Amino acid sequence: MPTITSAGIGSNLDVESIIKAMVNVERVPISQLQTRTDGLKTQLSAYGKVQSALSALRDAAAKLNNPDSWGANVASSSDATAVQVSAGGNNVAGTTVVTVSRLASAQSIASKPLAAAPASVGTGSLTIELGKWNADQSAFTAKSGVSAITIDIAPGEDQITQIRDKINAAKAGVVASIVTDASGPRLVMRSAETGENNGFRVTVADADGNPGDDQGLSALAFDPSAGITSATQNQAAANALATLNGQPVSTESNVLKDSIDGLTITLLKTTVSPTSSGEVTLNLAQDREGLKKSINDFVSAYNSLATLVRDQTKYDAATKTRGTLQGDSAVVGVQGQLRGLMAGSTSLAGAFGRLADIGLDPAADGSLKLNASKLDKALAKLDDLKSFFMGLDVGNPDNDGFAQRVRRFADAALGSEGRISSRQKGLQDLISANGKRTEQLENRVELVEKRLRAQYTALDKNMGQLNGLSAYVSQQMAMLNRR
Repeated sequence: MPTITSAGIGSNLDVESIIKAMVNVERVPISQLQTRTDGLKTQLSAYGKVQSALSALRDAAAKLNNPDSWGANVASSSDATAVQVSAGGNNVAGTTVVTVSRLASAQSIASKPLAAAPASVGTGSLTIELGKWNADQSAFTAKSGVSAITIDIAPGEDQITQIRDKINAAKAGVVASIVTDASGPRLVMRSAETGENNGFRVTVADADGNPGDDQGLSALAFDPSAGITSATQNQAAANALATLNGQPVSTESNVLKDSIDGLTITLLKTTVSPTSSGEVTLNLAQDREGLKKSINDFVSAYNSLATLVRDQTKYDAATKTRGTLQGDSAVVGVQGQLRGLMAGSTSLAGAFGRLADIGLDPAADGSLKLNASKLDKALAKLDDLKSFFMGLDVGNPDNDGFAQRVRRFADAALGSEGRISSRQKGLQDLISANGKRTEQLENRVELVEKRLRAQYTALDKNMGQLNGLSAYVSQQMAMLNRR
C-alpha cells in the first residue's frame, strides 16, 4: 500500500524520491540473495530429476535381480478361439494337448406364456432344489450341503415381474428373467452355475391345490421325476468333457484351474467332430520376450539418466551456456562411477562377463547401444544370462551379479548418506538459510526506511521554519529601507 506523506512541503525537496533511492540501495543485498536462491532452487530441481532417473534405473535393475522375472512362463494356444490358456505361478515349461467334446452348461427352463403385469400369475409357494438329474430325468439327487429354498408368493406380489424379483432375491441357485415373444411373456429360470450337480427342480403349492395342472403358479413347476413338466426345459445341466494329454476330464466349469498345476484353461467351444480329433496344443515356455523387455527397460532407464546428467553438466561452447549442474562434484562423481560400472565386468565364471557380451555396448557419449541380434543369442542361454544379472548366490546381498551391483550403487547414491541425498539436503539447507537471511534483511530495510522518514520529516520541518524566518527577516529589512 503506497505511503501517504507531505514530506518536502516545507523544504521544497523531493523527499520521497530521496528516501526511495536510499531504500533501493539497502535492498541490493536482498536482490543478490534472491538471485542466489533462485539458482539454488534450479539446482535442487535438477537434482530432483537426477534422483527420479536414478530411481527408475534402480527399479529396472531390481526387476532383473528378481527370481520371479527369470522363472516366469508364457502360455499360448494353437486355437485361442476354442481353448484359451494363461500361466500362473507354479508351472513347468512344456506342451499340453487338449480336446473338447462338450462344454459345461447350466440347466434352463421356461414357462408357457403368462399374464403380463400388472395381472396376477397366481399365489402359493415355489420350492427350488439344486441337484443332479439322471440321464432320463426319472430320478433327482439333491446337492449335498445345499438346502431347498421355498419362496412364498402372496396376493399383491404375484405379478410376473414380482415373482422374478422374489426368485432372484432368494438366492436359491437359479437366476430368473422374463423373455417376451409374440405369444407373451415367459418366466425363464437358469442355474446360476454350470455343471451337472447344479441342475434344479421346481415344485409348487398353489391356490387351486393341483401343482401339475399348468394353471396359476403351477405353470412354473418342473419335476420330471414326479411327472410334472409344466415348464419346458431348454437346456440340461452338464459337465464339460475334455481330454488333457489323452486323460479324460469332466468338470462343472468351462474354466479349468486345477487340472494342470499353474495353468488356467478356458474352454470356449467343442473341438471334436466326426471328421476331426480336434486337438488344440497349449504351449508353456519361458517368457523370453518378457525378459527382453525388462533388459530393454534397463537400457532405456540408464540412457535416460546418462542423457540427463550429460545435459545438466555440459558446457555448450556455441551458445556459451553451462548446464545447471556443470562442475557439481556430486553429480559428476555419480556420472563417472556409473560409466565405470557399465564398462566393467563381473567376477563370475560364465558365458557373459560384460554388458557388451550380451549386446549392450557402452558408447562414447556414455550411453548403451543395443545390439538386438546379440541380445537374442544371449537370451538363448538363459541360465548364463540369469547368473550374469543375478549372480550365483541369489540370497547374498554382496553377490557379483550385474543387476545387483547397479541396484547397490543406486541405493547407496540415493540413501540418506549418499551423494544425491546429501547434496539435495545441502541445497535445501542453503535455501532455508537464505530465506531466513532475506527475512532479516527485509526487517532491516523496513527499519531504515522508518528512520529515514523520521529524519527527513524533522529536516523538512526545520527547513520550513528557517524559510519562514528568512522571509520574515527579508520583509523587515525591506520595510526599513523604505524609511
